Amino acid sequence: MTLTVNPGFHRNKVAVAWLASLLGMFSVHWWYLGRQYAWCMTLFAVVMLILAQFYPVWWDSPPFLILLIPVSAGMIEALVLALMSDEKFDARYNPGSPQRTETGWDAVIVAIVTTFLGGTVILFGIAMVVIHVYTAMGWLDGYTL
Repeated sequence: MTLTVNPGFHRNKVAVAWLASLLGMFSVHWWYLGRQYAWCMTLFAVVMLILAQFYPVWWDSPPFLILLIPVSAGMIEALVLALMSDEKFDARYNPGSPQRTETGWDAVIVAIVTTFLGGTVILFGIAMVVIHVYTAMGWLDGYTL
């Protein structure tokens, strides 16, 4: 992981955790952290969203379901960043900055909200994959929704 360090810019741990939790699918938190290949993940998410528009039900399409992978990764990374110690976060993402990160309950709130959002999204994804597999195998023939 290559990090482009801007010594005049102090990264906020809670802000990056919120970005990872809410916009992790587009890797917005990678842009904020200055990661080198953030554009690849953003491009992938945009292409999958565009491909999903070609299906009659966009939220029930394979490209949209593939997006569950970066969404889940963003949620996991949000939890890791929110629960990382302030010293470790500063050593990794704010080297040489005179300002120190001091978080309290705000990081815990991010972790709690991310856990609920992530659980909901992952359960939705698992349910949709199971429905697709069961439909493809003919196990749902005769059932109407």
